[in-house]
Amino acid sequence: MDKLGRDGVGAAWVAFLAMAFVVVGLTGLFASYAVPLPLQRALARETALDDALAAARGPDPQAGIEALRDRLDDSAAALLPAGGDMTARITAERSAMRARFQAEAAALATRTRWLICVVTLMGTVFGAAVLHIGRRPQ
Repeated sequence: MDKLGRDGVGAAWVAFLAMAFVVVGLTGLFASYAVPLPLQRALARETALDDALAAARGPDPQAGIEALRDRLDDSAAALLPAGGDMTARITAERSAMRARFQAEAAALATRTRWLICVVTLMGTVFGAAVLHIGRRPQ
């Protein structure tokens, strides 16, 4: 008999099992914040490339695009030094940037799925072990 006066699993063991599933749920919740990051970064980069296109049409394209270097991040290397057909260079970088962020999003989604699977499996094993221990005679 357990502390509750009934045969079987006590409330403490059920609480442990519930926490095993709560951990899985929290992992999924935290993952939901990570997954949109590549999209948010891509949208910010699109805005920076739009600003670079406007700067390229201005009186001093080099200074204008140089001022955007931090927002352009790795796209700055494709646009600097300014010169030539900047519209074509920005269009090409926009396509390359989208491809990079799509690859990053796919990799992040794969890692997130693996994380949730591993934590789910660990929670299941933990829950089964806790219930098995709870069935042992005292």
